[in-house]
Amino acid sequence: MSDTRATIYYTEDADRTAIENKTVAVLGFGSQGHAHAQNLDDSGIDVVVGLRKGSSSRAAAEDTGLEVATPAVAAEAADIVSMLVPDTVQPAVYEAIEDGLDAGDTLQFAHGFNIHYGQIEPPADVDVTMIAPKSPGHLVRRNYENGEGTPGLLAVYQNPTNEAKEEALAYAQAIGCARAGVVETTFREETETDLFGEQAVLCGGVTSLVKHSYETLVDAGYSPEMAYFECMNELKLIVDLLYEGGLAEMWNSVSDTAEYGGLTRGDRIVDDHVRDNMEETLEAVQNGEFAREWITENHAGRPSYTLHRQAEQNHDIEAVGEELRQLFAWSEESNESEDSEQERMAADD
Repeated sequence: MSDTRATIYYTEDADRTAIENKTVAVLGFGSQGHAHAQNLDDSGIDVVVGLRKGSSSRAAAEDTGLEVATPAVAAEAADIVSMLVPDTVQPAVYEAIEDGLDAGDTLQFAHGFNIHYGQIEPPADVDVTMIAPKSPGHLVRRNYENGEGTPGLLAVYQNPTNEAKEEALAYAQAIGCARAGVVETTFREETETDLFGEQAVLCGGVTSLVKHSYETLVDAGYSPEMAYFECMNELKLIVDLLYEGGLAEMWNSVSDTAEYGGLTRGDRIVDDHVRDNMEETLEAVQNGEFAREWITENHAGRPSYTLHRQAEQNHDIEAVGEELRQLFAWSEESNESEDSEQERMAADD
């Protein structure tokens, strides 16, 4: 295990003067974009939102009272350009705004993919930084309005001005992240751990585990409804415990029978063979194999992505789950909240 520990910065570590007289162009008004732009504006920072002509987000941005311009015009007017459009369209957006970057300006990201894998190559005289809230945008905004904060990440890739870190910390303070804590990292570390976590646990590993366990019970003759409750529905209860208090909180909260079963059987399910698969997955992230595959997939019109997505949507657990979720009182309210956030995340840039 590594003994390296990250440095965490807070509000008192940030110097507001590093950003208060600068203009920030927030490119995109989706999940993160709307939160960054509004929080910066409420903090007294000069903000212009960059959106393409015809973007479905323009009306929403204008309704907040923020100045809206095309990405190229916004970047030209700004000292800090915050690239908050989806990763897959960032290279094209960068081509549209790169002429507006002057020496000493800052190009900022919330994820390191395109910098780390060379899809965007900024000029050497521009600072390149990252401020990445570790939460969906609607929570970044809500926490800020409530006087609270959202933990975030800070990284510096290029620092020709020798002021990049101080400016990034001031930005983190202005959007509320420094209230909770900003963890220092690198573009490489953030990108590779993010991709690995999504694939091995958060989006890939968990969903695969759920489907395999559901299928095991159904194939053994148990009802789909019981399989859904045990392998999908109750997962949230465990995740909440892990989120709130780590492994110890979870083990202390479940029954002794559940604890003994989990402690003695968990490593039989996720065994050394699975660990080997995880290491192969990490290697594909580290050597760029996954990035090249995803970039090629997008250039080809996402044929494999579409097939995998359709197969997931057609899995039996989806039909069973849709029916059972209607039994819960939170279902209607939750669906409305999820639809609203999905609309923000899918908003045109």
